[in-house]
Amino acid sequence: MSGRVWPVAVAGHWRGAEVKLRPLRVRADRREFVALRGVNAAWTRPWDSTAPGAPARSMTFAQMVRFQDREAVEGRLLPFAVEVDGRLAGQMHLFGISRGALLSGAAGYWIGEEWAGRSITPFALALLIDHALGPAELHRVEVNIRPDNAKSLRVVDKLGLRDEGLRERYLHINGEWHDHRTFAVTAEDLGGGSMVQRLRDRFGGV
Repeated sequence: MSGRVWPVAVAGHWRGAEVKLRPLRVRADRREFVALRGVNAAWTRPWDSTAPGAPARSMTFAQMVRFQDREAVEGRLLPFAVEVDGRLAGQMHLFGISRGALLSGAAGYWIGEEWAGRSITPFALALLIDHALGPAELHRVEVNIRPDNAKSLRVVDKLGLRDEGLRERYLHINGEWHDHRTFAVTAEDLGGGSMVQRLRDRFGGV
């Protein structure tokens, strides 16, 4: 591969804020992460994925981080924390990574309500896409969004991702199967450029 894929941190400045994608740390991040999820429980619950038929059990923070790190080492997941000006703000993952003839992965994310409305999420997603299509040597990144999730629809609209249509009952979210619209970008779509630069060109911000 052309560069370090994991563990790695990628960062950039956006409208006066430093936005960084980095691995979670078992000891250093536990307290801040648990507090962030607690404060934002009502904010994220309608969009949280669930596992139908699975026994109700949750991992500890340490178990979650170690599981995600193992998946990353095996090449199936890129599990990033989103950090804004040194503070933990959310998570952004590239999951379902496939090699071989497909070379693709799907992005998922959540951001704390405090940071919503500042275009932090589109910028963080642009960083993820550039890492995926660059050092990770993937060909395609997709984002699957519920049609009623207006905030996430604005994220992919700002990045100019291609709308590939509706997938019926595609993902289990908050206890039910939900339709999702699929948006995608391939390496050719960027024409040798970067998604971060595309966002800057469209909306400004350094």
